[in-house]
Amino acid sequence: MYHKEHIRLGSFSTSRTELRDLFKAWLVISLAFAIAMSGFSISRIILVFFISAFTVGIAFLFHELAHKIVAQHYGCEAEFRSFDKMLILAIVMSFFGFVFAAPGAVMISGPVGIRRNGTISLAGPLTNLILAFLCLLALFFMPIGILKNIFQYGFLINTWIALFNLLPFWNFDGRKIFAWNR
Repeated sequence: MYHKEHIRLGSFSTSRTELRDLFKAWLVISLAFAIAMSGFSISRIILVFFISAFTVGIAFLFHELAHKIVAQHYGCEAEFRSFDKMLILAIVMSFFGFVFAAPGAVMISGPVGIRRNGTISLAGPLTNLILAFLCLLALFFMPIGILKNIFQYGFLINTWIALFNLLPFWNFDGRKIFAWNR
């Protein structure tokens, strides 16, 4: 899984390929949500893109990095890889006003097992629930305005990502968590 470009930062490791794939997925899902939410107004797409990059992008990034960090804690090799066909599908669907985003996944190899796979899988949705709670908490201190809108959207998107990923079927986190501990 690792290439010559392997980069180690303390106990955390990554590669240029992973960084490229994370950035590509972040950019594309931010654009897809901006298109879906903007009503095709170019000026609105630009504004919503930055809001999406902050809210959806951070929700996605922290979700995937949580999987990676826990997997590496267990001594596994773990790197995010983008699913380019799904990124294209997200952009296409955004023109119809909705987004199904499956931008990629953390590929894990090493001593996983059912218990470890369950806890690695739990890390992503749990991170999104923590982010949702922090956004909700921030809403109590925000006056009406753009920041309040950003935190409302952050709360909604993190809650949605967590709940969606907890569905107990296909290759979602919920299936792996359920296999480990019902």
